[in-house]
Amino acid sequence: MSWLFLFRLLLAGVLLVLLSPITDPPLLAARHPLAAWVTLGGYAVLVLASGLAMYAGWPSKDHQVQLAVFVDVACFTVLLHIAGGIETGLGLLLAISVAAGALLLEGRLSLVFAAMAATGVIGEQLYSQFALGTSLNGLSRAGLLGITYFAVALLAHVLYRRIRAAEHLAEQRRVDIEDLYTLNDFIIRKMETGVVVVDDNHNLRLMNAAAGHLLGRPDSVGGEPLEEVSPTLADWVNQAGADGRARVHRVIRVHDREIQPTLEILGSDVAKGALVFLQDTQELAHQAQQIKLAALGKLTGSIAHNIRNPLAAISHAGQLLGESSVLPQDDRHLVDIIARNAARIDETVQSILQLSRRNQSEAQNVELAAWLSDFYSDWSEDKGFPIEYLTLEIAQAPLYVRADPRHLHQILSNLCDNAANHARGTGPYANIQVRAGRDHDTGRAIIDVLDDGPGVDSETAREIFDPFFTTSSTGTGLGLYIARELADTNAVRLSYSPRPVGGSCFRLTFAA
Repeated sequence: MSWLFLFRLLLAGVLLVLLSPITDPPLLAARHPLAAWVTLGGYAVLVLASGLAMYAGWPSKDHQVQLAVFVDVACFTVLLHIAGGIETGLGLLLAISVAAGALLLEGRLSLVFAAMAATGVIGEQLYSQFALGTSLNGLSRAGLLGITYFAVALLAHVLYRRIRAAEHLAEQRRVDIEDLYTLNDFIIRKMETGVVVVDDNHNLRLMNAAAGHLLGRPDSVGGEPLEEVSPTLADWVNQAGADGRARVHRVIRVHDREIQPTLEILGSDVAKGALVFLQDTQELAHQAQQIKLAALGKLTGSIAHNIRNPLAAISHAGQLLGESSVLPQDDRHLVDIIARNAARIDETVQSILQLSRRNQSEAQNVELAAWLSDFYSDWSEDKGFPIEYLTLEIAQAPLYVRADPRHLHQILSNLCDNAANHARGTGPYANIQVRAGRDHDTGRAIIDVLDDGPGVDSETAREIFDPFFTTSSTGTGLGLYIARELADTNAVRLSYSPRPVGGSCFRLTFAA
């Protein structure tokens, strides 16, 4: 509607200049120049009034278009007569009004507008012929001009229908694209795999929640340089793009996480933008751990039947043999060896069965301060460990973590057992210290189990988490292995480091 108003206003201004009586003769020849100029002045006023009506929104849009076409037909017909008839060519202006009305009113009144224009032109020509005695040739021209109006109206109607069909199709496509975009955005943001999209300037275009979590920037939004979000990942993308390979698999370390990125180049090279998939190796290890423990659960069923039952028979037979009154002393020593080693095998099998029974993690929100206090007293009482040798320090409370309480109890119990058995200091017992708080660098919850024993040398430290590795003649070598397996199952990182003052430190680092 606004473009029609501007066109009519511009047309009125141009015609006022062309028919201005200031120039003698006027730029556009007219039979009565002053009357034509006055008519155009009135037309310009009506056009301005239509602009005010359009701004006010009254009357309705359809009524405003109808009034505009009616005013155009009336004014241009009068102007046509005053200016000199069909020969002036001003009759073509009516075709524009007819076409505008047909397009703006969906073609419903296009033929009515054409009939009004044709009637006005033919009526003006008949009046001029009979009243003024003009040539008969003008009547045929008026008839052809009337036919032109109808043709313009019909063509405008057809054009309008096609335009509306195209607009409807475009609207459908727009809705489909918006729905698809929303669906894709929802899927990407809910993916457990991190997704990062960068443009040709290596500015961040998209980063889902998983990627924000992995990179430690959950609040990042589009438009930031990748260098600011993660310098490590930005360097890797630059290096991978320089290698000229579409897919690059390599492990990088961001904060305390090991991440495996995969690069997908969008275009012929990385200068066109890139799509980076991020996978947490800890999560991959956790999934592999679940599969491994599930397989172990099946294996232990056979172990219970094929080892424990014969072992129980051996132990029982050795016990009966040891109760014999006629058994020589040397043979009693052999019976003790049988009993001692049978008990060691049974402990090993019991450890494996214990691990397999807890293969599925049932994570809960655990408040460490209260939970560690309960563990502190339970473990000390259960193991008969003097309370004065056990210290509990909690740097922050409340401190919530996500883990399976059963698994966490088993992990800490194994770590404390290991300290009590292998790390005796100068006194009869090892001094065991359990500390809970947050890591200064990453802000993640941690639990440290420290002792004042001799510590572990660097060669042995690489093997302490291997199954069946032990430095004791009576140990099974499964305590630390089970602790590491259960920690991995709960997405908790168990690591060892020597203490600067001597002794060992086993640290549990929980997921964010």
